Formats: sequence, C-alpha cells, structure tokens
Amino acid sequence: MDRLASMETFIRVVETGSFSGAARQLRVGQPAVSKTVAQLENYLGVKLLTRSTRGLTPTEAGLGYFERAKRAIEEADEAELAARGAGTGLKGRLRICAAVTFASIHLIPLLPKFLAQHPDLDLEVVLDDRQIDLVQEGIDVALRMGKLLDSALTARRIGRCKRLVLGTPGYFECAGTPATPADLSKHQAVVYLQGEGSVWSFQRDSSEAAVKVQSRLKVTAAEGVRAAVLAHVGLTIASEWMFTPELRSGAVCAVLSEWSLPPLDLWAVFPTGRAATAKARAFVDFFERSFNP
Repeated sequence: MDRLASMETFIRVVETGSFSGAARQLRVGQPAVSKTVAQLENYLGVKLLTRSTRGLTPTEAGLGYFERAKRAIEEADEAELAARGAGTGLKGRLRICAAVTFASIHLIPLLPKFLAQHPDLDLEVVLDDRQIDLVQEGIDVALRMGKLLDSALTARRIGRCKRLVLGTPGYFECAGTPATPADLSKHQAVVYLQGEGSVWSFQRDSSEAAVKVQSRLKVTAAEGVRAAVLAHVGLTIASEWMFTPELRSGAVCAVLSEWSLPPLDLWAVFPTGRAATAKARAFVDFFERSFNP
C-alpha cells in the first residue's frame, strides 16, 4: 500500500464528502477509491469513516487522521520543492479556476511560460464566471475579482484596476456621448448580471450620483457583455481588464472619465481550511509578477 497515495485519497474523500467526488478529482473509478480507504482502515486498525444515507463523515479518529494526513501531504510537497530548489521543478497537477473572459485575455497567454519553467507540471484550468466551491471542485487556487463573498476564504490581493463606462465609437456616434451620469438614463445599457446590475453609482470629489439605467439586454457572462458592446448594442460598466485589447486599439472608448467608479480588485483565493500548496503559491507568485510587471 502506498501510504502517501492512500492519505491523499482519504483527504479527497473527506473534503468532497463522497467516494464518487474523490474519484472524479483523482481520475480513477469509485471502486478503487473505496478499496483504498478500506485498505487504509485495515492497515490502521481503526474505522475512519461513518457511512450513511446522508453521505460520508469522518469518525473522531478519522478527523484526527485527516488533519495530520493533510499536513503530511503538504510537508511532503514542500520537501520535494525544497530538494529541487525553491520555485523550480514543480510536478504533478495544479488545478486553477478563473473567470472565462479574464482567463482568455490575461491568464491563458501567460501559461506557456509557466509550463516551460515546470516541464513536469500539468495544469487544469476551470473557466467559470461563478464563484464555485473550491473544495468540492478540487481547486488549488482561484483568481477572483470584486468583493469576496466568503470572509473565511484565504485570499491575497494581487491586482487592482479602474472600472469605466465603455462603448464603441459607432454607438456614441449614433446615440450621442453622455456628459454627466444623469445622461446615462437616455442610453441603452448592456447590464452584467454578475456585476452592478441596473443602478450605477459614481463619485467626483465630494459629489455622488446614482443612475438607474435602461437595459433591454442583460447578460450573465462577461464574454456576452463584450460581444454585445462590440456589436454596438449599448454602453456598459466594465473593468479595464475586460476590454484591454479594445481599449488599446480604440475599438471601445471610455466616457465620463471625470467621474470615478469603485475600483475592481483581483484576488488569489485558496480553499478554506487548507494551507496553500507549494505549487499554488509558485503559480500565484509567477502570475502576479507577469500580470503586474
């Protein structure tokens, strides 16, 4: 029996709450996971899991073993990294989560360099605009923007950018250019349902203004907002990150620049209750350096 592999399998079972969840993360069959846990219990001579119709829960002994086994796996990863030299020679699998549009524009283009630095490392990039459960999905690190909804998350801020009112020159030529926030009520807005919604709040010096915009088009994904704006459907509030190529080329332009919107923060988020792995930390360090040169 491979003790470290058995420990890792047991950890995944506890974190996902099922044999099937652990099997999906480990890419093996459910019977193999069940067999490994049974062998581990036999080896230790103690029952680690309580099985019921509601799922799997660790026994008192299982919970204690889980905490120590998790630390042992993390220390083994650290030992391997130290033996190879800090920041080099990562191996195994690293599972990253990021929003679709942000990853397409800013993350994916940087990955060839990271992979070249670590030829024994495999990456899995989960693209999802939603804030998924990192433990259930087996995510090592997520890149998230905006306010963090869960204060218990372990997070590190790695970037910040402006948010702007954006539209295409073609749209503004037809609809006119707003001179004040109040003018936005006369325009068609493309509303990102994961963002501000239909009420946009601005600030200039000590003045504040909130405007309820008209919107015949509301979109649940950032890529849809991009497509709609570029099709001249309307204007939108977006981060500089969402339209970086188009801002550079002039395909979109910002208006109301004398008014400010709350900035957007970028966070590296790690699963609750688990120390960040050496691989996850190395990736975040690389991305922060490359993204903010």
